[in-house]
Amino acid sequence: MDDGGVCKRFVVSGWVQGVSFRAHTRSKAVGLGIAGYARNLPDGRVEVLACGDPQAVEHIHRWLWEGSPASRVTAVTVVDVEVENDPRGFVIG
Repeated sequence: MDDGGVCKRFVVSGWVQGVSFRAHTRSKAVGLGIAGYARNLPDGRVEVLACGDPQAVEHIHRWLWEGSPASRVTAVTVVDVEVENDPRGFVIG
């Protein structure tokens, strides 16, 4: 990101599909001013791309361990990523 922001890719494992995890993640991200997406992976995990202020991205990283009220998160992996086109908004895929 050009403005001093960061982008991180998170992969969340556990009981995270079918429990409104992506919708809750979008709500949290929008509230923090984070752009990116949350999408289901075929193996039952959820992938989250979060781009924005470093403190906001760290906040969502910690929040992903909580997730939606019905979820049970067992692991969150994270990698720094470079994106060619900065995402706008936060979408559910």
